[in-house]
Amino acid sequence: MKITDLISKSDKTAFSFEILPPLKGNSIEKVYNIIDKLIEFDPQYINITTHHSENVYREQPDGTIQKVNVRKRPGTVAIAAAIQNKYNVTAIPHMICKGFTREETEYALIDLNFLGIHNLLLLRGDANKLDADQLKGNFNKYATDLQRQVNLFNEGIAADGSTFEQFDTPFSYGMACYPEKHEEAPNLESDLHYMKMKQEMGAEYFVTQMFFDNEKYFAFVERCRTEGITVPIIPGIKPIVLMNQLSVLPKIFRSDIPEELAIELRKCKTDAEAKEVGVEWGIKQCRELIGHGVSSIHFYSLMATDSVRRIAKEVY
Repeated sequence: MKITDLISKSDKTAFSFEILPPLKGNSIEKVYNIIDKLIEFDPQYINITTHHSENVYREQPDGTIQKVNVRKRPGTVAIAAAIQNKYNVTAIPHMICKGFTREETEYALIDLNFLGIHNLLLLRGDANKLDADQLKGNFNKYATDLQRQVNLFNEGIAADGSTFEQFDTPFSYGMACYPEKHEEAPNLESDLHYMKMKQEMGAEYFVTQMFFDNEKYFAFVERCRTEGITVPIIPGIKPIVLMNQLSVLPKIFRSDIPEELAIELRKCKTDAEAKEVGVEWGIKQCRELIGHGVSSIHFYSLMATDSVRRIAKEVY
């Protein structure tokens, strides 16, 4: 079932969660332990992030330095299948451009179809940890390029231009959006232009980057509607759990911290105190969003499972 159908059939604000694949060599039980804490809130879907490999430099026994390609969190496709089968919850693997060739993306699509997974989240991905060698080759440069590949695949056209018999169930997908503007966009108007293009090309919904000021989300949605963007815009919520996130999150994700929240975080002497502030703010945010009738809330539960559980318990 498509994500838009799952959301629309829910008789209350639908919840969803995003998790990390475990580090290479770790058991999937780590993933199950996280989901077990959240499954009582009837998530309509669970997202699994995708991570490309990185080139790292390691000293060898003879003293020389060698460049080694390492992928720390493999297994997104397999984990998505395990989650969907174990919990009977729709699993959504992330598909990213950076770090994966078009051929590798196609192989993932083939495997996902075999596994009965037909919902995706399409993203450009972060290129900051990739060097020049890893960005050469047959890659999708932008998220819209990845869209085109998925759309063509749904039509039975492979990455090399050859054709194949179309699958019975085509892939459907959502994409990301930024209430406070993408960091590389020259202005909000440009961001909205590409967002509308993504909708016209087949994006069925958008999930926002994390934000802490609901007024910015409400204003963003209103502006989107004015521009003719009509698909669901799902708010993404991440509770603060560490004191240093007061400065780290704006730096990494370009998400403003409202002064009311910043004042409370500056009072904190420990991470435990900051975590309590984050939970209280998250509850306040979600109650207001639900009061405004949002159809769904997506929780970024990475490193914050316990906080997300407490927030969900208060507002579910």
